[in-house]
Amino acid sequence: MADADDVRRLALALPHVVEIDSDGFDFRVENKGFVWSYPERLPGRPRVIRTDIAVLYVGDEAEKQALLLGEPDLFFTATGYDGFPLVMLRLTEVSVERLAELITDAWRMRAPAELQGTLQGG
Repeated sequence: MADADDVRRLALALPHVVEIDSDGFDFRVENKGFVWSYPERLPGRPRVIRTDIAVLYVGDEAEKQALLLGEPDLFFTATGYDGFPLVMLRLTEVSVERLAELITDAWRMRAPAELQGTLQGG
């Protein structure tokens, strides 16, 4: 089981990551978001920042669908995210080890090529 503190620790451990001021968490590399708090929007209600759910950049629609179909207990999407390579991750359902892998993968997809070599083991 992971939480927002794990997201923050793992994201900030990656090279050239900055945290954007927000009501939850929002991490970027070279001004490109790769993991942030889910801004839940329910009809007729104000937006709520959910720090128990992370939005992750996944690269493309094929990867998005593979995660959604393969692990529906961990991942979901919402109408506003149709057509975007993003999934929502239930932090309470994921191990810290898997979260580290997912955040690192998201970072790799968003970081420019010249930064790739700055990641240890990368």
